[in-house]
Amino acid sequence: MGIFSFFSRDTEEEEESEELLRKEVETPSTSNKSAVSGQLFDGMRLNVATKDGGILFSGQVVKHTPSSLTLSRQPGQLSFKIIPLGASVSLSGYDKKLIPLNLIASVEESSRTSFKAKDLKIENHAENRDNFRLPINAPVSLYRKDDDHFRNPEECELIDISTGGCCIQTEYVHVEDEVVRIRIKLEDYAPLNFLGRVVRCSERDRGLFRYGVLFAQLTEQEITTLSKTLYNLQMGVRDTHMRENPSQPGHW
Repeated sequence: MGIFSFFSRDTEEEEESEELLRKEVETPSTSNKSAVSGQLFDGMRLNVATKDGGILFSGQVVKHTPSSLTLSRQPGQLSFKIIPLGASVSLSGYDKKLIPLNLIASVEESSRTSFKAKDLKIENHAENRDNFRLPINAPVSLYRKDDDHFRNPEECELIDISTGGCCIQTEYVHVEDEVVRIRIKLEDYAPLNFLGRVVRCSERDRGLFRYGVLFAQLTEQEITTLSKTLYNLQMGVRDTHMRENPSQPGHW
């Protein structure tokens, strides 16, 4: 199963969330027309993944031509995974207008600090741009619904996030329709807390599971704040928004 993207129109009121989270997830446009592809630019964040969607690492573009590109590590990022030369990979990200870019390529160079891909080809996909989804690796803590004091965290990994929901990977077992609490830490922004429901489950590797979680609906202000945060992370903007009171967690 690939990367998830979800959107809802539920209320954030906890007493109503149990009922409203049962609403079906809106599905992306299935138009036969392929979406317009985004454009590469220096500094762009790209996810490098296997052909079946397993994320290997993320990097930023430092050089690109019509047929090749070079990625370096992002600030604060540890070493890249080394990929065999000639291996086929997928690359994905969003350009300055938040238009998705999906590429397939083969590995030309791979080291702990640099990655180069050649034979770039664009893959067009039907995409719902109203629900911008950012592929990003970040720590996530998952809690049972009744753990409203966040005492017993399950440490997970964030795969992607949008204003509608997120995809996480963990060794813990959950079931569809389970209501959970999520705390997400995006770089040096204040932690964000969400109430959500597990709407998709898949087993990735032995002992690892991937879950799509649908958020209870955010207010317009919360959607604007989260959208700006995701945009800043994609563009590498070191904005102080949401960091004025780092000791205060997000209020979702």
